[in-house]
Amino acid sequence: MDIEEKVNPRKKFKYLKDQVSAATLQAVKAMGFKIMTDIQAEVLPEALDGADVVATAKTGSGKTLAFLIPAVETVIKCMEKQIQGVHIVVATPGRLFDHMRTKEFDYRNVCCLVLDEADKIFQYGFEEDLKQIINRLPSKYAVCETEYRLWWLHKLLKKTRNFKVMVFFSSCKSVEFHHEFFSKYCEAPVLCIHGKMSQTDRTDVITNFYNAEKVALFCTDLAARGLDIPAVDWIVQFDPPSDANEYIHRVGRTARGMGAEGNAVILLRPDEVEFVSYLKESKIYLDKYESWDKFANLQPKLDAAMSDPQFHELAVEAFQGYMRAFEVKKLKHIFNLITMDVDAVARSFGLKERPDVDVRIGFSKKHRPRKRMAAMLAEQSAGNNKRIK
Repeated sequence: MDIEEKVNPRKKFKYLKDQVSAATLQAVKAMGFKIMTDIQAEVLPEALDGADVVATAKTGSGKTLAFLIPAVETVIKCMEKQIQGVHIVVATPGRLFDHMRTKEFDYRNVCCLVLDEADKIFQYGFEEDLKQIINRLPSKYAVCETEYRLWWLHKLLKKTRNFKVMVFFSSCKSVEFHHEFFSKYCEAPVLCIHGKMSQTDRTDVITNFYNAEKVALFCTDLAARGLDIPAVDWIVQFDPPSDANEYIHRVGRTARGMGAEGNAVILLRPDEVEFVSYLKESKIYLDKYESWDKFANLQPKLDAAMSDPQFHELAVEAFQGYMRAFEVKKLKHIFNLITMDVDAVARSFGLKERPDVDVRIGFSKKHRPRKRMAAMLAEQSAGNNKRIK
């Protein structure tokens, strides 16, 4: 009996005929390959469907073909759609990052990222280059009418309820407000962390977040920088960052890999959309996230929450914190208090009337955020050196 007849049909290359073009299969056959190795049989069907894959196998087991065939098929599909300028780029991390910083190198439509011999890449000191490369791959942005921002977040949390999510806010009180509303009135699995919490409380939160399989963590930038937070599935920038560097730092916490799509999204008010063009100038490209026309009716839950005087006071403080955060925004032409619909912002915090707020106080002192961050890091270093296990 022929050896090929004894082989599991699923291990034959022709089993992939519905996923792989005839030209590619013919090329594989011409090279003398009829039967897939174990690593190829495991990886190819998944990778060809666009799944993220992490695979290990010994030298000579056929790993190269396992990632080259999906890469070639991606190019073929683009050519069939008459998409011009499609290429496979083979490079070291350092050289690739150099090209990504040049004006002529267009990677806005990148479909696939392959890391061959990833262990050696990290061993040779390319970790920082890889972070910069991955952080610059296209993410998403969404535009929502200001007063429905809370509704938008509610829908996104439902959509991502089976994942580990980080949601960034611009102030401590905003973190507390949204955590209180979603945990108490929407019964959502959410945690919160911000710079005014004690080091012990922050460590407990991160431990819980680290051990959970699906949960959302509401946080500020300062708190997130001060602790060892594991990679997550989704990054939601509910309040936009101050600049491109802060944007890159936030999305760097996502576990993004080959074929990953849509796991980093930034929410913008209609008057903040120019931020997308600003990021483009820094070679950071954002695609439009799906638009939602319908939201669940949160008003009954919001009315119940606002009937509590303490929660109402928290909403006022959260609104004021949100407004004061604009004092340290560098891009005044984009994050413009003059063009902002302040009444709509107040409604997004459940407030029927906008409270008084003096935007010249709070974070108006230039170095206050730095001092708070320095104090947090000093406290962390002195009081808690243990690692999360």
